[in-house]
Amino acid sequence: MKSLLFLVLISICFVEYHTLNFQLEPGRIIRIQENGPRLSVEAERAKVISHRGGNATLPCKFIRDFPAAGSASHKIRIKWTKLTSDYLKEVNVFVAMGHLKRSYGSYQGRVHLQGASENDASLVITDISLDDYGRYKCEVIEGLEDDTVVIGLDLRGVVFPYFPRLGRYNLNFHEAQQACQDQDSIIASVDQLYDAWRSGLDWCNAGWLNDGSVQYPITNPREACGGRNAVPGIRNYGYRDKDKNKYDAFCFTSNFKGRFYYLIHPTKLTYEEAVQACLKDGSQIAKVGQMFAAWKLLGYDRCDSGWLADGSVRYPISRPRKRCSPDEAAVRFVGFPDKKHKLYGVYCFRAQN
Repeated sequence: MKSLLFLVLISICFVEYHTLNFQLEPGRIIRIQENGPRLSVEAERAKVISHRGGNATLPCKFIRDFPAAGSASHKIRIKWTKLTSDYLKEVNVFVAMGHLKRSYGSYQGRVHLQGASENDASLVITDISLDDYGRYKCEVIEGLEDDTVVIGLDLRGVVFPYFPRLGRYNLNFHEAQQACQDQDSIIASVDQLYDAWRSGLDWCNAGWLNDGSVQYPITNPREACGGRNAVPGIRNYGYRDKDKNKYDAFCFTSNFKGRFYYLIHPTKLTYEEAVQACLKDGSQIAKVGQMFAAWKLLGYDRCDSGWLADGSVRYPISRPRKRCSPDEAAVRFVGFPDKKHKLYGVYCFRAQN
């Protein structure tokens, strides 16, 4: 009898309060309604993978269990935003309501709704840039009803460590961002560094990531890198002062549109001669990110040390061999020599119009 009375009381409370919100975990709320959800949004997959210069469709569709209202105040509004690395801010990407559509910032002219059906809110992004990488939120609103879903846009590419001519541990967070940008890349994310570590990246110097944390990947534990008896993994210094603390940077780059090549020249060159030689050949002196992309994504292999735009000298080896990185495929770093030394060739890059 008591059990029956308890069930009746629960039923009365459930009818009385049409919607109950239960906070199960940060950012996730489950809504229980008297007659179930009236508007729901879903995505067929949580992540889409593309590359720089390519296209991507971020899936999103909405389901209603009520007929569309005829008044203008109940028109469906679709809003796409990009979540920032600190997850506290959102950047407007695209908004549509009926025939009214608007894109924002760098997305103007590059985004539109797929519109495969009347319930399709999927977003198409064309000519993808490195900055497009990240997490996007699809929000559908109709009257007092709304729901959201988050989809990640991942890019095929390569993570590489970077420090400037000044030496290691000379970049605050903002300088690290700029240093990556100057080398045709962006500052890497935690997920990108993790994927690079799983692919074998081993680097014993801490570097900034895009969320403001400082970390480094170790596949071969040793005394100077957390201890010989430590397990392989990503060492994490935590979040640091973006203005005062100084470290290296981990950069990420993807496919490029153009041609990366070693310039055949009759003599070795100083840095300035290298810059001019590429210009004379209709190109520009290549950047570090372009060398890493050519090496990792195109299998570029050349056992000739050459100048790059930042004043460093490097060469890419995809097929390890004697005298040319015998132990591993890698971009070999010679250093930042005196720019007046006439000891090296040059790598050039010709952008595709």
